[in-house]
Amino acid sequence: MTQLPVSSSRDYCEPARVRADAVPPAPVSVDYLSLVQAISDYAIFLLDAKGNIVSWNAGAQKLKGYTENEIVGQHFSRFYVEEAVARGWPTYELEQAALTGRFEDEGWRVRKDSTTFWANVVITAIRNQAGEVTGFAKITRDLTAQREYLEALRQSEERFRLLVDSVKDYAIFMLDPQGFVVSWNSGAARIKGYTHDEIVGRHFSLFYVPEEAAAGKPARELAIARQIGTVEDEGWRVRKDGSTFWANVIITAVYDESRHLRGFAKVTRDLTERRRREELERSGERMREFLATLAHELRNPLAPVRNAIGTMQMETNLSPMLARARDLIDRQVAHLTRLVDDLLDIGRIMSDKVELRISRVDLAELVARAVEAARPFTDSRGQRVVAHVPDAPVIIRGDMTRLVQVLQNLLHNASKFSPNGSVIEMQGRVDFRMAVLEVRDPGCGIPVRSLDRIFELFAQEKDGQNIGEGGLGIGLTLCKSLVEMHGGSIVASSEGLGLGSTFTLSLPLASTLSDTADSDTSGTAPDVQPLRILLVDDNRDSADSLAMLLELKGHEVRIAYEGEQALQIAPRFSPHLALIDIAMPKMDGYATLAAMRALPEMIRTMYAAMTGFGHASDLDRTRKAGFHAHLVKPVEMAVLDALLTKADGRLSGSAGT
Repeated sequence: MTQLPVSSSRDYCEPARVRADAVPPAPVSVDYLSLVQAISDYAIFLLDAKGNIVSWNAGAQKLKGYTENEIVGQHFSRFYVEEAVARGWPTYELEQAALTGRFEDEGWRVRKDSTTFWANVVITAIRNQAGEVTGFAKITRDLTAQREYLEALRQSEERFRLLVDSVKDYAIFMLDPQGFVVSWNSGAARIKGYTHDEIVGRHFSLFYVPEEAAAGKPARELAIARQIGTVEDEGWRVRKDGSTFWANVIITAVYDESRHLRGFAKVTRDLTERRRREELERSGERMREFLATLAHELRNPLAPVRNAIGTMQMETNLSPMLARARDLIDRQVAHLTRLVDDLLDIGRIMSDKVELRISRVDLAELVARAVEAARPFTDSRGQRVVAHVPDAPVIIRGDMTRLVQVLQNLLHNASKFSPNGSVIEMQGRVDFRMAVLEVRDPGCGIPVRSLDRIFELFAQEKDGQNIGEGGLGIGLTLCKSLVEMHGGSIVASSEGLGLGSTFTLSLPLASTLSDTADSDTSGTAPDVQPLRILLVDDNRDSADSLAMLLELKGHEVRIAYEGEQALQIAPRFSPHLALIDIAMPKMDGYATLAAMRALPEMIRTMYAAMTGFGHASDLDRTRKAGFHAHLVKPVEMAVLDALLTKADGRLSGSAGT
């Protein structure tokens, strides 16, 4: 820093004395003096050669607060802050003006009332004809407002810069008009991998995959942004390490006040994870659609097999060999049907479309139903299920059907991995307001490393399994999901291979308040009077086998293999019950139903949909279409008997009116 001369305080503060040898300033016209005096926005005044004030205009009085009588003869240093006076800045300004003819400065100045303002100061040396400095002209402007505005603007820009730089989830940077990077925030460094020094000055086409860069996509995007203001795109972009990510990119053209293109603002988001989730959702939806279609296609061939078994079960004179073959087919059809249902349930759970029908469930009844449901499988292996439940009633809140499904799966699993002739135990108790059920088997056991993994979808433990003891690996996943939907939990434990397994199921107890329970009674089918039944199904085996079964039950049956044929048969036959397949070519079940309901001969007919689709939305659609019942193929005998009883009751009711 230049060492400035420091004058004595006497030089600054003494009133000016006009020396006899001083050369007076050149004369100024009266008109010019009047003009300067009238200016009120600028302080314009004269100093003598030592810096003492010799003139004072209206602007100076307005700006600095002194009247002409108060200030003329005083040294101009009184307008400077103490720090500037201490370092001799006023003297330095005069010396520089004398040396170069003119000196300009900005800084804080002091008014009469001691307040300060930010001033722009221009000091011009005045010389006589001999070139000697005889004084100085000084013009001062108050720039406080401008300085505050510029400071506010600077702070705003600094805050904006800090804001942009602190954003880490978005790459925000600027390009010049040719597409070269001129700024780089921390989000850009995180997403793209380049530091500020590595990327500034390089062309932004570096971020595009090679084939898009070669095809001129970067230049096209800048051209579109220049033409319409902004362009948005999604696609693969390249990081510094060569890896790619799925990006959402917005490029905005930036213009100055004169509409001159200054460059482009570019904002990039990494949407790789969102795209992956969307892909998973689409894959999941496709999987659910596939499972629903698969279940429908599997149920169609299962239906005639189930019907044929029902027919064979009504025959009393089968040979022992044929009876065993019939029962074997029955068990395998039941097993395959259960697998189809499990597949559909997994799809529903994955899409949150399972609805529980909550009621009060007695633990003893739940166990009894589950044991009975698993009996065909355990009996085929000569196994016994021994159940122990508390004598006092234990009531839980849940969906009886779904909970039976859970326990049946656990018993099926225990049976499959236990020796023929073994005993499977079920133990029930109450612990800490929870109903606890343990299913213990003496089977092959589970390695410790697999105790948690076995509940994962499609996971299977191969160690210790015999050939043919595989499966889809969905049963335990389904159990866990259904139990958790009830607010419960399920865990597996085992001492190791060959030492058996225990599955412990915990479910919340019901409150002591009375609830209305769904009465789910079962019993033998009551006698039903002979009915006229019309079967409409394009699957001939399914229709023929069901007709055979219904005829053995004493009913009169007509078959139509398509909707148009049904419309020809129905008026003459006037059926009490019409069983209509939904997925038929040409004329589907909904169109067939609508046409049949329009026939006057069919006003008392009961209509039941037959389909391989059994989702809640399918039941809702058939109900809204006008069907009285919805049967899912293959139709269980008990379900069929219940429908026939309902049709009989409907017929009896109408006959009595």
